[in-house]
Amino acid sequence: MATDGSGIRSVEDVRRDVVGVLTRFRRGRTMPFSFGDAGVPEAVLLTYDQFEDLGGESKFERRAGVVAAQTVADELASMVSAIRAGSFAPVVWGDDGAPEAVIMSTSQYRQLRGDDEPPPGTIDDPTHRVYATEPLPTSRAMTLDEIAEMMGPEAVKDLQELRRADDEIP
Repeated sequence: MATDGSGIRSVEDVRRDVVGVLTRFRRGRTMPFSFGDAGVPEAVLLTYDQFEDLGGESKFERRAGVVAAQTVADELASMVSAIRAGSFAPVVWGDDGAPEAVIMSTSQYRQLRGDDEPPPGTIDDPTHRVYATEPLPTSRAMTLDEIAEMMGPEAVKDLQELRRADDEIP
């Protein structure tokens, strides 16, 4: 699929290649990806398995049924228009009525993953987020005993039993 230089596929590129998207999803070769016009991520495509694993069925009221790839190709422009208007329910689609992929807004994808929304006006591709991983200034190293204490008396007991068993090994 072509992009406009931003790395974001256009709505038209995705519309022309919905069958190819399903093929790549089936082969496990494509991670969720954003697409939209003018280089701005507006929608996300992901596998149905990913959607289901993240609790999507319980988090969202989605379009009823499973639509065919041809329906996605025919309606994708109007789907993205509904996303822009803020009135879009995720769409599950695939071949032969089997759920294989999901289209949702970038905001819905953030909700699905439990991510924060970016500050207003920030163009953010939620499929390529980078998270700060350095320790906070108040972070400190913890011992295994401290972690067990945080987990409760049962964890402390289990840790003591493991240590006793380890001491018995010649």
